[in-house]
Amino acid sequence: MAGAREGSLEAPTRHALDWKNPDFYDEGKLFTELERVFDICHGCRRCISLCQSFPVLFDLVDESPTMEVDGVAKDDYWKVVDQCYLCDLCFLTKCPYVPPHEWDLDFPHLMLQAKAVKFKKDGASLRDKTLTSTDAVGSLAGIPVVSGVVNALNRNKTFRGILEDSFGVHRDAKLPEFYSKPLRERVTRDSGEGAEAAGPTSGKVVLFTTCYGNRNDPASGEDLVAVFRHNGIAVTTATEEKCCGMPKLELGDMEAVARSKEVNIPTLARLVDQGWDIVAPVPSCVLMFKQELPLMYPDDPDVAKVRDAMYDPFEYLMLRHKHGRLKTDFKNPVGKVSYHAACHQRVQRIGPKTKEALELIPGIEIETIERCSGHDGTYAVKKETHELSMKIARPVVNKVKQRAPDHYSSDCAMAGQQIANGLGDGSEPEHPISLLRIAYGI
Repeated sequence: MAGAREGSLEAPTRHALDWKNPDFYDEGKLFTELERVFDICHGCRRCISLCQSFPVLFDLVDESPTMEVDGVAKDDYWKVVDQCYLCDLCFLTKCPYVPPHEWDLDFPHLMLQAKAVKFKKDGASLRDKTLTSTDAVGSLAGIPVVSGVVNALNRNKTFRGILEDSFGVHRDAKLPEFYSKPLRERVTRDSGEGAEAAGPTSGKVVLFTTCYGNRNDPASGEDLVAVFRHNGIAVTTATEEKCCGMPKLELGDMEAVARSKEVNIPTLARLVDQGWDIVAPVPSCVLMFKQELPLMYPDDPDVAKVRDAMYDPFEYLMLRHKHGRLKTDFKNPVGKVSYHAACHQRVQRIGPKTKEALELIPGIEIETIERCSGHDGTYAVKKETHELSMKIARPVVNKVKQRAPDHYSSDCAMAGQQIANGLGDGSEPEHPISLLRIAYGI
């Protein structure tokens, strides 16, 4: 250890998640590894600005009798785990000790293991189970009449106070709208006949609508379909779709992730066999299929097949552009844009494809903000973490305020809503794909 070098010239790698091994849930072994990793983090402290996990850890160390990790009570380790929402930015942007470095430090996946141990041991609260049951909540809240009642109640201050006291959802958290007509019912299915390939792309895509895109933000999904079809790309949807599993993964409920996988993977793999590629409008869902499921199922050929066919929408469009198959017949100016680069898109390591696509619009002025919004999907709405999430978002919000753009945007619709909540001026974010549609005039 003493002779270990800092940093690595090799590309960072990740180990398979051995979540079916009983050792994965051994609390004693977990605490041993947590102590080892926390000790390395304490000696480095580069991640202090990212999220609340690291300030909590370093305060615990600094306030301990020894002022070292060995002075921190093991039960207090959970305080660090509870603040991690798996944004992956420490692994991607800060940590010099990620594998293949000999110290082999993957902080987010260690936090994931800890969450899985905690879930297996104690389960989860009704609130946390409900917030992560996106399929069930969306189906219920999306019923006609019910959706209108839910949306009205979510805007009612008295009800929100009751919801905070009884259910633990912060009264100031911006909650998503629910739509009675989901995206999956709005998208007609193309046959894919006559699709023209370009590079690795087939020219026909399955739109994995995602829970959020289906029930909470169908307009952005419709914009995606319009932009893709404008560029000669056929679009369809799968006959069956469940939540990608990311909310349950962040809860540590690995078995629930497995249940979603057993529906989604066979369905999507059959479509890949028929020559379809796959896109999804939410970066976390794309990452789930590109990274997390393949690490949970490293030997499953269908998981690998879906991984290889899964694309971020702008990654797909820019691959088409590289081969001369993207239209640049933009009719409308967009002006100044504050663009927030979503964490789970950055983790895909595809480069700034959204920014590159938007820069094709004549006269556009883009400021990219590479900071976490602190939303996560559930972290920003919980009573105990909402204010912390807004603190994490403050640098992003301040950048938008200073810029005073014509539009502010994020590939993650929830991050966009977090920025809107921080601005507090009644403005709304616009998905980058919606900005493309505006520019095309379609």
